[in-house]
Amino acid sequence: MKQLRSLHRQKGAEVVEFALTAVLLFILLFGIIEFSVALYDKAVVTNASREGARTGILFRPDPRDIAAEDDAIEQAVRDYAEQYLISLGGPAEMTIDITRSDASMSPGSEVVVTVDYPYQFLLLPGFIGTLGNLIEIQAVTNMRAE
Repeated sequence: MKQLRSLHRQKGAEVVEFALTAVLLFILLFGIIEFSVALYDKAVVTNASREGARTGILFRPDPRDIAAEDDAIEQAVRDYAEQYLISLGGPAEMTIDITRSDASMSPGSEVVVTVDYPYQFLLLPGFIGTLGNLIEIQAVTNMRAE
């Protein structure tokens, strides 16, 4: 009779233990997924800035139109980013900054393309209160004209 009461008291303990550990397991699992997506987006933003810088150092005949070249650089960055970024909140809002060491783009002059992308958490914004809802991802690419 005493053993029967002891078993009766433990009924449902497994469900409670599973509920406590499952919450931690799911937070850990979604955290791994979330930071993996953020690292992937960092690689995409880096490659997008490289595409833009590569577009900026290509040879163009005279007369040079710097505004048109800047537009082409920005378009190359946006095309690459829109094709590969994982952003479920619509099109990627990014800031693109282009600087040149020489406006004539003679051989040896540099083009620096800086891309800032605010990564917004997809799954875990509530659990990551200390970081906020955004992580600023930045990529800087410096290439020389040949």
